[in-house]
Amino acid sequence: MRVLIAEDERMLADSIAEGLRGEALAVDVVYDGDAALERLGVNDYDVLVLDRDLPVVHGDEVCRAVVEAGGPLRVLMLTAAAAVPARVAGLRLGADDYLTKPFAFEELVARVHALGRRAAPPAPPVLERAGVRLDPARREVYRDGRYVHLARKEFGLLAELLRAGGAVVSAERLLEKVWDEHTDPFTNTVRVTLMKLRRKLGDPPLIETVPGVGYRIP
Repeated sequence: MRVLIAEDERMLADSIAEGLRGEALAVDVVYDGDAALERLGVNDYDVLVLDRDLPVVHGDEVCRAVVEAGGPLRVLMLTAAAAVPARVAGLRLGADDYLTKPFAFEELVARVHALGRRAAPPAPPVLERAGVRLDPARREVYRDGRYVHLARKEFGLLAELLRAGGAVVSAERLLEKVWDEHTDPFTNTVRVTLMKLRRKLGDPPLIETVPGVGYRIP
């Protein structure tokens, strides 16, 4: 899941981002509404955590732009205004959920995950291909009945390759879905992580490299 946080309180924004990254989510952060609109125009996000009182471009305008654009992006609006009329106004703008400050981080995480499930098309609860069984809910991977312990990024890469159903997935696509925008697009992190993933999956080799195109599990 990829999340954009638009919050002008920098310490709060960075704290939320750090916590969500600890939940194995790809997270980008901006501190004003103009920057939020710019990122939304460039990247595909599943959830937008949006402070209503953003500078430069107000959070209300950002929310309206998201609604007008359509698509699966879900909006979790944050505000210090706890009054019912304020919450109702935010929801009428098109926000999918509303959370007042201060809030418990665990609640924010739960709401982000819930919105992410609504944003994404239904996925099979378990992904299986070529003798590999990946259970996203349990975060478990088996190959031919053998348990394979994977780090978070390795798990994410394998899940994306399995979801492709045998189609080739580019390194750029993998970088976009599993990492966040602070990752250097010219880095070899995808190749290095795939090398580790291949080693853990063992023989015979499972993941094919299609030169100049990307990777696939045939």
